[in-house]
Amino acid sequence: MDKTLHIVGGGMAGSEAAWQAARMGVNVVLHEMRPATGTFAHRTGDLAEMVCSNSFRSDDDEQNAVGLLHWEMRQAGGLIMEMADRHRLPAGGALAVDRDPFARDVTARLRAHPRVRVKTGEIADLPDHGQWIFATGPLTSARLGTAIAAETGTDALAFFDAIAPIVYFDSIDMSRAWMQSRYDKGETEEERTAYLNCPMDRDQYETFIDALLAAEKTEFHEGETAQYFDGCLPIEVMAERGRETLRHGPMKPVGLTNPHCPDVKPHAIVQLRRDNALGTLYNIVGFQTKMKYGAQAAVFRMIPGLENASFARLGGIHRNTFLNSPTLLDAGMRLRSKPNIRFAGQITGVEGYVESAAMGLLAGRMAAAEILGRSLPPPPQDSAMGALIHHITGGAEAKTFQPMNVNFGLFRPVDGLKGGRRGRRDRYKAYTDRAKSAWRDWLAQCPLDARDPV
Repeated sequence: MDKTLHIVGGGMAGSEAAWQAARMGVNVVLHEMRPATGTFAHRTGDLAEMVCSNSFRSDDDEQNAVGLLHWEMRQAGGLIMEMADRHRLPAGGALAVDRDPFARDVTARLRAHPRVRVKTGEIADLPDHGQWIFATGPLTSARLGTAIAAETGTDALAFFDAIAPIVYFDSIDMSRAWMQSRYDKGETEEERTAYLNCPMDRDQYETFIDALLAAEKTEFHEGETAQYFDGCLPIEVMAERGRETLRHGPMKPVGLTNPHCPDVKPHAIVQLRRDNALGTLYNIVGFQTKMKYGAQAAVFRMIPGLENASFARLGGIHRNTFLNSPTLLDAGMRLRSKPNIRFAGQITGVEGYVESAAMGLLAGRMAAAEILGRSLPPPPQDSAMGALIHHITGGAEAKTFQPMNVNFGLFRPVDGLKGGRRGRRDRYKAYTDRAKSAWRDWLAQCPLDARDPV
């Protein structure tokens, strides 16, 4: 039997899967088609390249499900979280990452591991033999996508994912904008001033919405239907749902005071978040878009403070495919029709960098245990990872299955809350306390190789 684990795709999930399997004592070949075969969104051949936001979202491991997921990955020796912590940027209570050095360091650590070999080249079929993990993400190549569809006997579900633009800081008019995190959140001055804010009055907001709705948009190919993941809606789609939608979403004017005009409450506020350690780049928070490039520049320069904005990257939109995992994958993330193949990451129907990496972590450990002949218990359902994998492999309704971020709605109720702790904070703390206990117990049953060189 071939003792080597093959992993296809060097994004968040594939990189984490390779790291976990190697640290359990298994030889890994990580297949990444870049840079030989590129995509429209990637700029480099680095592993774990961040192509959309640079945020891993909330890092609060007591009141937020994604923060709990961060904690579980750190406890498991996760490479993605180690590198995210190393390249952390000020972002209030969120974990934002300096994307380029982050990807370079993930790549360097994997290439340096004696059990990992990174091989460049596209894999276009589903092998019949050996242990494989496919973690090709939302930009799965056309040939591989065709092979997956042929094997599963159904068309891959699809939605369209949008990317927010990035602005050069030195092109922003700071006589109109200011630095402040919402509600001054953060323990340090740097964290309390992690966001750049651009205010709008009512007339500016209404004019902006008019321009947004009228702007030329990307057209879809014939036969494609635009299904969006609600957590990453283009701003035009939000605006189409009602003129006030953006004011109650990414442009909400709460928890912020304009020092240039402290007595006037803005009608709406556009926030930008630092995108690199130097502070030279800022991305416009929540401004994913399908507007064409020319329209983007014109519309975004209507934002006070961005009149002369220079863009390091404009927004974009791409097709994102994912499996109907509740019908196609078993509890071990194996393809039911080809159990030598596992899937991990966004292609399984999770959404977000952290969720993708977490599913890679589990797939890597499960595959390594199988190769080593070890008995590995399923991840505890009361943990964040267990709740997420349970959802995608059987807990979700197959007919309406859509990509999902981790959230406390996926967790089983905590006994005893009705008679005692009633508030949301107490409920969330109960979830996280129970999850941490369950996760520690599970990790104790699947230790890493004591001889691992790392």
